[in-house]
Amino acid sequence: MILIINVCKEELHYFEFVRPIEKIVQKEFITKHYKELFKSDLEKCDKIIICGTSLKDNEFMKDPSFFNWIKNFQKPLLGICAGFQLIGLVFGGKIRKKTEIGFYLENFREDFLGIKNEQEVYHLHKNYIDFSPSKDFKIFSSSQIPQAIKHNQKKIYAVLFHPEVRQKELIKNFLKVK
Repeated sequence: MILIINVCKEELHYFEFVRPIEKIVQKEFITKHYKELFKSDLEKCDKIIICGTSLKDNEFMKDPSFFNWIKNFQKPLLGICAGFQLIGLVFGGKIRKKTEIGFYLENFREDFLGIKNEQEVYHLHKNYIDFSPSKDFKIFSSSQIPQAIKHNQKKIYAVLFHPEVRQKELIKNFLKVK
């Protein structure tokens, strides 16, 4: 079972950021808001996707302790935008400001969940994570800021852009990770 974690404060944002992920996943999944997440939810799932949210919604950042479980999580995990930021915070990264909205060309130096070479991706964020001097993550794409990362020891992946817009295959490839 796939656990999709909603970090949106407003229900309207669910339709823009969570529902598209559900449509891509299609198979057995459950969607839970991060404030309603239980340890049993984490134990029952095979994989987790943490979705993004709107530019004005930073409610999820007010108490990142809701996500401390990420540090010890042993199953595949994909963070998208807000999920990327939360993963970075849990592993000691620092939040920095940089607004990027629209389509940007990103170069993937190596295969990242089936994505490689130059790709046009959709950005919609005002924060990013500064990982220096972290040795926990490998950066697969970085223009001025990290856009796609993978944990060096675990199956934790994260993208700052929104693959549900143009790189749906990235999400489908994540679902195949064992």
